Parts: sequence; structure tokens; C-alpha cells
Amino acid sequence: MEANRSRLLTTARPYLQVLSIFGLTPPPLFFTRTLHKRRRGYLVAGYGCFLLAILLMVIYECHANIVALQSEINLFHAEDFSNVMGRTQKIIMVALATSNQLNMLLNFRRLRRIYEEIADLEKDIENASKGLSARRQWWSFRFRLALSVGLWMVLIVGLTPRFTIVGLGPFLHWTNKLLTEIILITLQLKNTEYCVFVFLTYELILRLRHILQQICVELEECNCRDRIQELCVALKRNQLLVGRIWNLVGEIGMYFTVPLTLLFIYNGLTIPHIINWALIKSINPKDCCQYQRIGITSLLSINIFLVCFYNEWCIRAYNSIPRILLKIYSFSSTEDYPMLKMGLREYSLQMQHLKLRFTCGGLFDINLKYFGGMVVTLFGYIIILVQFKIQFFAHSKDIKNINTSELKIYNL
Repeated sequence: MEANRSRLLTTARPYLQVLSIFGLTPPPLFFTRTLHKRRRGYLVAGYGCFLLAILLMVIYECHANIVALQSEINLFHAEDFSNVMGRTQKIIMVALATSNQLNMLLNFRRLRRIYEEIADLEKDIENASKGLSARRQWWSFRFRLALSVGLWMVLIVGLTPRFTIVGLGPFLHWTNKLLTEIILITLQLKNTEYCVFVFLTYELILRLRHILQQICVELEECNCRDRIQELCVALKRNQLLVGRIWNLVGEIGMYFTVPLTLLFIYNGLTIPHIINWALIKSINPKDCCQYQRIGITSLLSINIFLVCFYNEWCIRAYNSIPRILLKIYSFSSTEDYPMLKMGLREYSLQMQHLKLRFTCGGLFDINLKYFGGMVVTLFGYIIILVQFKIQFFAHSKDIKNINTSELKIYNL
């Protein structure tokens, strides 16, 4: 990693190191230029074996969970779509773990380019801010990252076992439960890895917007032709840097396409699966897992919501740039300098064509609109599920009453 020349990556490094322990991202050490080539080869081979062990553990635990699920289905006589939903959920879990590791292998160079581009952008933005007053302090990024990503990582690690350990059922051995909890935590932490890159992008956008605001202030008060020419050059440099951030967002989206898509599918399927079992076990007066099911459902929903919300932050910061350009364009002095006017038009056209979109490789947009659509879809499935279960319970109760009546007549 370009830690020696990038304060942003140095700040994000501890989070990436923690995520690499869970097998979600290559350790930052692999991207250090000073690391000897042979030593890097040994480390990559060792980490590859570690990832293979994680994948084998996921496959084994999914098999153990399917066996336990079948036993629980037989106990509650729930031989409907509960079996299909449960098995599909476990298969997606294996697919997600496999895709994540294949993604690290196949997109290793792309991840390196992302790190290098972030470091280069930070350096170029720092150079572009020279000569301008009221420069932003970089330490605020550390506080925002800790509050938004670090705190959520702690909550995922702390709350996931509390909400899911009882729901794993009585047919799973405690060692399998422990390993399953580790897998569930690992799956949900994939979103936090994505959020780290979103916040890196967000910080770069904020810094560029701040530079543009300073250019706006100086243009409003400046009457010196030479200084205005310098500010026109700074404006053009700012435009080129914004274009590079747009390309960076596309690279990040391509890197996370398959793992993030599968994670969204997994969370979207798990929520109806949990509600299905809540309905099945609601007939048991001794069932004490209802609050835990509400907790894990909320955790899965919030995990998706935060990704969409942080992306919306980035998009709004990016979309605020044209408003600053419009303000500069309204200055009376702009008409006196054709170079400035032409530069503003070119910048505005670029912002119109390069709309910032966070997507999974173009499959779908990751924003609050997508989250709202997902919530509506889930509610639709849940309503159908509840209606089906009510009919099933009523039919089962009628059959039980008929059998009881026949038994009484037979005894008479």
C-alpha cells in the first residue's frame, strides 16, 4: 500500500488489516513497495492456504447447518418452502465465500490500481490546494471513519452472536455454532470493506469541493488578470481530478460487483427465512427467540441501508459541485474573461455527462432509492408468506379437530 505517501490509506489501514484477518481482503502489506519479492510470494502463498481453510470450513458448516435444518423441519412438520429457502440460503453462503476469494485472486491487480489511484489523487489534490487559503484538516477523516465504519464493525461483531446463537437450533453442536457465528460475522463485514472505499472517495470529493469553493471566493474578490489566469488553471486542474474520481468509483464498483451482489441477495433471502421460522415457532408458547429474530432482521436491514446511505452522501457531495460552478458563472467579472467562461462551460458539461453512480458493475444502483425498492419487495414477499402460513395453520387446526372428533366417535 502507498502508506508512505497517502495519509488517507494510512488512516484506513487498521480497518483493512482487521478485514484481512476475516479473509475478506488481501492484507495491506501485500501492496507495500518495499516488501521483498520473494517474501511477498511466501506471504501470498500462506494467505492463500488460510483462505482455502476458511472456504473448506464454510462448506463443512453449511452442510452441518443443512442437516440441522432438516431435523428441525421434521420436528415442526414444516415440509413446505422452508426447506427450499433454508438450503438456498446455505448455498448462497458458500457461493459468497467462494466468490469473495476468487475476486481477491482475479482482481488483485485492480485492487492495487485502486490503492495507487487513491494515493495519486490525494497527492495531486494536495498539490492543487497549494496557494489557496483555509485548507481542510485531514484528521477529521479519521474521526468520521471511526464513527461510521469502526463503530459499525464493533456492533456487527458484538450483536450478531447475541441475535443468532439461539436461532441456530438445538440440533447443531456448540463447536459448529461457534464456527457458524464466525462465518455470519464475516459475511456481514463485507459491507464494511466496501464502506471504507466509499469513505475514501467521499473524502477526496470533499477536498476537491473545498478547493473549488476557495477558487470561487478568490474569483469573487479578485480583479488581477494574472491571478484570474492562475485560478483558471486551478479550475481546469480541479475538473480533471473530478473526472479521475468518477473513474475511481467505476473501478471500485467493478471490484465489488459479484461479492456485494451476492451479499445483498443473501440478506434479502435471509430476512423472509427468519420471518418464516418466526411464524412456524409462534405456536410454541415457550419460544423465547422472537426478540432475537427481530434483532437479526434489523441488523441485516441496517447493514444494507448504511451502504446505500453512505453512497448517497458521496453522490450529494459530488452533485453540489455544479452549484458552485453556477455561482462562479453568475459573477459579473466572468463575462470579462472568456477563458474563465469557457472553462466553466466545459466543467459544467463534464458534470452533466459524468453523473456519479455507485453500482455493482452496472447491475443495479446502490443508493437510497434502491434500498427503498428492496424494502417494498421484501414487504410484498412477507405479506404473501404470512397469508400462506395463516392458511396453513387454519388447515392444520381443522385437520386436528376432525381427527379429534373421529377419535371420540370411535371411542363411543
